[in-house]
Amino acid sequence: MLSYWEKQSLLHYDYIIVGSGIVGLSAAISLKERAPQSRVMVLEREVLPTGASTKNAGFACIGSLTEILADLQTMPVEGVLNLVNLRLSGLRLLRKRLGDDRIGYRENGSFELIGSREEWALEQLPEVNKILGTLFDEQPAFTRTDEQLPVFGFEQKYIKALIRNNFEGELHTGKMMRALIDTAMASGVEIKTGCPVSSIDDFHTGVNVTVPNHILKEDIVFTARKVLICTNAFTRQLLPGEEVVPGRGQVLITAPVKDLPFKGIFHLEEGYYYFRELDGRVLLGGGRQLDFAKETTTEFHFNDRIQQELEVLLHTIILPGREVTIADRWTGIMAFGKTKQPLVKVHTKNVVMGVRMGGMGVAIGSMIGDQIAVMALNS
Repeated sequence: MLSYWEKQSLLHYDYIIVGSGIVGLSAAISLKERAPQSRVMVLEREVLPTGASTKNAGFACIGSLTEILADLQTMPVEGVLNLVNLRLSGLRLLRKRLGDDRIGYRENGSFELIGSREEWALEQLPEVNKILGTLFDEQPAFTRTDEQLPVFGFEQKYIKALIRNNFEGELHTGKMMRALIDTAMASGVEIKTGCPVSSIDDFHTGVNVTVPNHILKEDIVFTARKVLICTNAFTRQLLPGEEVVPGRGQVLITAPVKDLPFKGIFHLEEGYYYFRELDGRVLLGGGRQLDFAKETTTEFHFNDRIQQELEVLLHTIILPGREVTIADRWTGIMAFGKTKQPLVKVHTKNVVMGVRMGGMGVAIGSMIGDQIAVMALNS
């Protein structure tokens, strides 16, 4: 029951992007930067992006010492360097494109808390700095700053050392997403929400993207020269054969804490736990390693065991002996694979994809979006 006018003027695009998170919006902006006259549309299945882009902790990070050491055990040195460089490049593009003020970017310090199980990593610190030196003009990526432990007030019975990451910052996730949306729309990108894509059909001469319309009780079929898939953890709902494994993240945030003794962002246990100061509150998340089976899901539910462990961590190590109230909780869905490399490829002749951010979407999302935009323009 679509009208003649709709069929003539409202269904046809040069580029359609599925997914309005960091990667999707970045790809849309890159397309308009390189091809200003092109018609670009972003389709989002819900009212807001639903995966991790609006639900992360706002870490502008390149990886903690123990995380990079773990990567070096499973990846060649060159692969680790490429991954860290991708994170650095993505953050530079994000900051250059949007501006630090618009995304609330700050450098209040980035630290890793080293417990007894991670003390072995301290001996590897000089070697890791040497490996990463080419990326940081031979400046050390990591330095020991144990003298700040008493200032921060952490429970020193559990924390044996403090490592500072000299090249990480933090940002405000909500402001970042607002800035991405505003930038995309200002460049002429159309963003349509409440549009769950049911199928994508590449006919080689063009692509049909089908969105059910429940009021008209029929499908709306958009057409495009190229389609870009940016659905991260939810990719297999559209493309079942792709190697994308979801990973749910549990998060909580406290009410304002009087005289909170620290600022900045913090990592624990290879990055599986993370926390930060935010508006005088403590935002704390992670713990996926405690229950990988249940957290390998796209369902937005709380894991009571992990939420309880987060509270124990908060009360025993981060703010020992302090009265703290939990103000809110949420979950976000990330995407992983057998390696930490994102999945960036041509799926079919006219369909490209940039998914599987490995929990590093803030850092690498802008660059992955730019890469798939170039692929779509050049293929």
